[in-house]
Amino acid sequence: MQAIRIFKKEFRDYFVSPIAYIVISLFLLVMGWFFFAPFFLYGQATLRSFFSLLPIVFSFIVPAVTMRLFSEELSVGSYEILLTMPVSSRDVILGKFLAACAFVSAMLIPTLAYPATVALIGDLDWGPVIGGYGGALLLGGAYAAIGMCASSLTRNQIIAFIVATVICFTLALIDKLLFFFPPAILGVIEYLGADYHFQNVARGIIDSRDIIYFAGVIFIGLAGTDMILEEKR
Repeated sequence: MQAIRIFKKEFRDYFVSPIAYIVISLFLLVMGWFFFAPFFLYGQATLRSFFSLLPIVFSFIVPAVTMRLFSEELSVGSYEILLTMPVSSRDVILGKFLAACAFVSAMLIPTLAYPATVALIGDLDWGPVIGGYGGALLLGGAYAAIGMCASSLTRNQIIAFIVATVICFTLALIDKLLFFFPPAILGVIEYLGADYHFQNVARGIIDSRDIIYFAGVIFIGLAGTDMILEEKR
């Protein structure tokens, strides 16, 4: 399958560039601070702060991961060459999306040391931990789809990063700004919030509405990318 070949190439390319290591280092530094700060300051070892801030941190980190996926190829003209090969645009989109999701997953692997640390110190309820990491993968996939769509819009990687960050950051915070909206639409606005659905999953609550939300965002992001690329074609 062509999408698998593209996935392997894109995932390998991530680790050729120093940007990948910078992004991973920044992510681990920021999340490590939010995990260890309560431990040293208040004597509390908990994953609550880690999972509560993940949607906001991801809204900056994931766009940095996806900003080059199409912008770079559109800038140097390699995307046009790719289209002359026996591969469909959907194979390209799926392969790049899977590579971005795999990179996000690889970025999360070192953070498994956090629950391991808590488990060594005291009793740890692994249900919310498993739910939190499952929610993180869903959130990362949703943000990656948005980032890919933004990357397909422009040849400039910085613009792609800014557009994706604004959208992802808005989704992460919109359910915290309900007092700005009329009561009649509060339910709709809350449902649009990525953090609202992520926190539900992170508590170990499996609700079809949360799964549908993330699947819907991913579908819209990938479908939007396909439409934009077809228009450019």
